[in-house]
Amino acid sequence: MRASTLLLLLLFAGPCIGAQTATPPAATDDLAQAHKDLQLGKVDEGIALLQRMAATHPVPKGVERELGLAYYRSSKLTQAREAFQQAMAQDPQDIEAVQMEGLTLYRLGEPAAAIPDLERVRQWMPDAGTDANYILGLCYLHANRFDDARRSFAAQFGEAPDSGAAWLLLATMLQRSSLPREAADEAQKALQADPNLPMAHLLLGEVALQDASTEEALQQFQAEIRVNPSNATVYERMGDVYLRMDKLDLAQASLTRSLSLDMSNTGPFILMGRVLLRRQDPSTAILYLRHAEKMDPGNYITHAFLAQAYHMAGQEDDAKRENDLAAHAHENGELQLEPPH
Repeated sequence: MRASTLLLLLLFAGPCIGAQTATPPAATDDLAQAHKDLQLGKVDEGIALLQRMAATHPVPKGVERELGLAYYRSSKLTQAREAFQQAMAQDPQDIEAVQMEGLTLYRLGEPAAAIPDLERVRQWMPDAGTDANYILGLCYLHANRFDDARRSFAAQFGEAPDSGAAWLLLATMLQRSSLPREAADEAQKALQADPNLPMAHLLLGEVALQDASTEEALQQFQAEIRVNPSNATVYERMGDVYLRMDKLDLAQASLTRSLSLDMSNTGPFILMGRVLLRRQDPSTAILYLRHAEKMDPGNYITHAFLAQAYHMAGQEDDAKRENDLAAHAHENGELQLEPPH
């Protein structure tokens, strides 16, 4: 299986089987029918046919792997794991079954158990691709094997494993995994390896901002600007810091710089609206917030601040409308976060 297919399976597991694998002549018709059923979304029919084939003796080679893939893509992960194990018992060199068992274990919340399978795949296929290194890196990360994770992410991006870039990649992945303190530690190592590395100070500033350490965050963002002066995000973050410090002139200036560099994100528009509300300028705040609303109509925060702005401007009907939209958007957001029943 190609590495890009592996990452798609991780991200977008669905009910369809991908490219067909080689099948023994005697089972060709049944396997072809199972593939067709699965591709048409007839998951139960496809699995039932594969199960009947798996119950024969001897089991045709490749059937257990295909059954595992069918289970995996219909999110029946425990059954998928059992099927891949049967495929590996039938053929210990079945690289696709080994790879898929590792990915199944990762999705089952057993990243440490997935590592041996994924390491075997990398041994067999040193050039397996960037996606394989990414998934193995995630497993190392969740197993607290940070040095191994750094080497995998470095391989994914073609960086030297002991370079500043490699440390920063690890820091970024840790931050995405909601491990901010660990991310900050690795970002510091990145700066030790390369003091002029862009984005490292930005990450450190974001961690400080999460901790409400506004002075530390400001220092880190200022350091980022010295090495990376054209990054719109750092000016947005500085605007946020200045707003928290009630330095409204500086906040507005930073957000203007951010928008001058990039107008594709709603964040600076919303923050600018908040700054202008704080400055008792609801009319101008409305202009920025309405622009953010057009970019992302489902953002309840935008609607909430628009309601404040309209209320401050004396436009009570508009304020009520935005309050209703904020409540509706917030309710929809909470429903999307609920686990499936």
